[in-house]
Amino acid sequence: MEKQWHQLTSTEVLTALNSDLERGLSSAEVANRLAQYGYNELREKAREPLWKKFLNQFKDFLVLILLVASVISLAVGEVADSLVIIAIVVLNAALGVFQEAKAEKALEALKKMSAPTSKVVRDGGISTIPSRELVPGDIILLDAGDYIPADVRILESFNLKAQEASLTGESVPVEKECAVVAAEAPLAERHNLGFMSTVVTYGRGKAVAVGTAMNTEIGKIAAMLQTVTEDSTPLQKKLAEFGKGLGVICLAVCAIIFAMGLWKGYQDGALTFDEVQMMLMTSISLAVAAIPEGLPTVVTIVLALGMQRMARKNSIMKKLHAVETLGSISVICSDKTGTLTQNQMTVVKVFTPGRMYAVSGEGYNPAGQFTHQELPVEAAAETELDLLLRSAVLCNDAQLKAAADNKTWSIIGDPTEGALVVAGYKGGYTQSQLAGQFPRLQEIPFDSGRKMMTTLHRFDRQLRTFTKGAPDVLLSRCTAIATGGSVRPLTEAEKAVIQAANKEMASSALRVLAVAYRDFDSKPDMTNPADIETQLVFIGLLGMIDPPRLEVRAAVELCKGAGIRPVMITGDHPDTAFAIAKELGIVTGSAQVLTGKDLDAMSPEALKQAGETTGVFARVSPEHKVAIVEALRQNKHIVAMTGDGVNDAPALKKADIGVAMGITGTDVTKETADMVISDDNFATIVAAVEEGRVIYTNIKKFIYFLLSCNASEVLVIFFAILFGWPLPLLPIQLLWVNLVTDAFPALALGVEKKEPNVMRLKPRDPAEPLLGGKLKTLIVVQSLAIAVTVLVSFQYALASYGGDLTVARTFAFITLITTQITCAYAARSEYYSAFSLGFFSNKFLNGGVALSFGLLLVSVYGPLHLIFKTIEPGLHEWGFLLAVAVIPFLITESAKWLLKLSAKPAQSMDVSN
Repeated sequence: MEKQWHQLTSTEVLTALNSDLERGLSSAEVANRLAQYGYNELREKAREPLWKKFLNQFKDFLVLILLVASVISLAVGEVADSLVIIAIVVLNAALGVFQEAKAEKALEALKKMSAPTSKVVRDGGISTIPSRELVPGDIILLDAGDYIPADVRILESFNLKAQEASLTGESVPVEKECAVVAAEAPLAERHNLGFMSTVVTYGRGKAVAVGTAMNTEIGKIAAMLQTVTEDSTPLQKKLAEFGKGLGVICLAVCAIIFAMGLWKGYQDGALTFDEVQMMLMTSISLAVAAIPEGLPTVVTIVLALGMQRMARKNSIMKKLHAVETLGSISVICSDKTGTLTQNQMTVVKVFTPGRMYAVSGEGYNPAGQFTHQELPVEAAAETELDLLLRSAVLCNDAQLKAAADNKTWSIIGDPTEGALVVAGYKGGYTQSQLAGQFPRLQEIPFDSGRKMMTTLHRFDRQLRTFTKGAPDVLLSRCTAIATGGSVRPLTEAEKAVIQAANKEMASSALRVLAVAYRDFDSKPDMTNPADIETQLVFIGLLGMIDPPRLEVRAAVELCKGAGIRPVMITGDHPDTAFAIAKELGIVTGSAQVLTGKDLDAMSPEALKQAGETTGVFARVSPEHKVAIVEALRQNKHIVAMTGDGVNDAPALKKADIGVAMGITGTDVTKETADMVISDDNFATIVAAVEEGRVIYTNIKKFIYFLLSCNASEVLVIFFAILFGWPLPLLPIQLLWVNLVTDAFPALALGVEKKEPNVMRLKPRDPAEPLLGGKLKTLIVVQSLAIAVTVLVSFQYALASYGGDLTVARTFAFITLITTQITCAYAARSEYYSAFSLGFFSNKFLNGGVALSFGLLLVSVYGPLHLIFKTIEPGLHEWGFLLAVAVIPFLITESAKWLLKLSAKPAQSMDVSN
């Protein structure tokens, strides 16, 4: 069996790749290999061509029915209506394609956030090239902060460490070395390899590219993920079923009405050809009017507008219809680092002999202060604190960098060391200032065996080493203590005090570092750490943590109020995870914490039970994440799962909503996820869930409005034929009513603001029908109220105007439009009355109603009234028409109030009118 790269020596690797450590590859050889291997980019799944995306939008059954209706409408001479329906259908398709394209562009922009260049050795010199131009055999220089641009074999390592959580799930940086690794070593233990898209966090090194693009470990996973097919979302399925059922019902009802009309005419002996043609045109017009052709368009527009609002709030939805799934989420499984926390180690406690200080501030921002017993102190005035901060900044390889706006700060190097640098800045000590005053002469780098780092400086006319490291190790090397402005021998009692302070910090899940120093009369030999890191003078302790994001606690409370359970899933230590989770309100006691080791000992059934009570899963592997998601889903939960690494991809795929991190997430994770949050913030996920609930609620509102309006039109014709009355509406009037009322008010309902109770309701059951019992009742009440009001208006006009059918049809025509647009206000909520919401709070609805009313006036005044066969009503007529227009609205509001009163106390919602 051929040896793999981790089994080969450095020399064997270079020989196999025909590369040179010192000179690298020649330009000619790079060109040849680029032609052979291609660019160093992950190959994306082939995208559907634009024409195919466009045609896919026409698969909906309701859309097909509308197209058939448009053809029939054209056949009976209604050219204008036919063109309007086709225009709406085409607009719907164009919007769907447009939104998918916008989502793709947003993801492309996120991809560009990763480092695009690499430092390589070529033609004997060092140059910086685009990472996409790397080829196997390229010699790559790696420094702290660099992305590893390909799979590489380490050739030289100077305390090189890489963060590989995105691939292996290892939560702490992994040390990299050059030595050969055993053949059977798993990926996480191949310490002589570096992997594409992982990050160098410490040290420096030199490596040779052994795999690029799809031939990397990440590329292999990307290839597997591209084979996964996606199912339709619940909303897509429900709308498809709803559309089919509605289309069949509409066609059947219209056929029945046509048959009834023919039978009635036959019985009355008035079945002439003109009567038959009139009934046929009426039935066809009614069919076109009954099918809410605005439904697909409004659904698409509402989802599109919702996606845009989410994008402005840092949530990018990849699929238009995936938005609605957010409203059903009952569990959010979140990573800790960077999502619940700031992903910025921060010193929050400082101990010097005799004093404990608190440190304020957020993350890497150097703004903050030191307090002792809640009183602010100046570091320079506190002798031991002054010495401790200067020592921590000097014995440090991290660098604090400010963005161009001086508002955003970042660390280059190890996050733990970065926290010390920031603490020094808060005390007034900058790196550049101290480096100039106390230049570094030599260093002994940190290694995991010693658990310490030492630097040698020229310090106040003498030579001084500063050492920082694990408290237990460093304290054992100390023989003296700096206190009270002097140095004296370290007693056992003082050691006990220091150990107690260390234990106090550690019990709060703080990571603690100790700092000490030693003076030398002459330059010491730094080659033997054991001779240098001994007889040290203890200075103090610094306790740090990756603090919770300030806005997350409120988001957690919002989740709980909405019946959503937040769960932390992390590879971090259980004590640290518990401390953060408790502070955020995710858990209240340690009994709610399980580790990966606990999960390994559990049966699937035990995990299902534990999943209902556990708030923190710590020290977990990627396999554990998948098992947790599976257990929650078996308990009928709708699960959102966050992730940033390739190792998270299976869990994201398994979850109902996979959420990728936009900043720390890998390209593969973003491609796998349903949603990308560009600020890596848990609160953003909760805001997206709230938006998802609002969108779904608004979709139900305009479906309720459209159905009640269209049903009322069918009922008007049905009852008129049943009672043997003349037709109250002509075909052209029916079509105009449909156009005037379906489009503008319905769309305005789709952008209704969130209701006060939206995050006080339990998560929606995905199995529940699109329209629940309450909405069905309101649809029946409202459609009957409108139909009866229209028929009463029609009969009143017949009786009052000497049986003039033109006047009576004008009354019916105006009444139908005005009652429908006033009922749009009742459709704004199934819980709150229009009076409590306020009639002017939805400016889009007011505008839509005004536009619809304007179109009504256009149709009854001027030359168009001849086309629509109406009279021009005067003030007397308008007095009656406007009075009856509010009757269905008042009936619907009364029904809403009665339904609320009749609801059982246990089922009543937290709403008020």
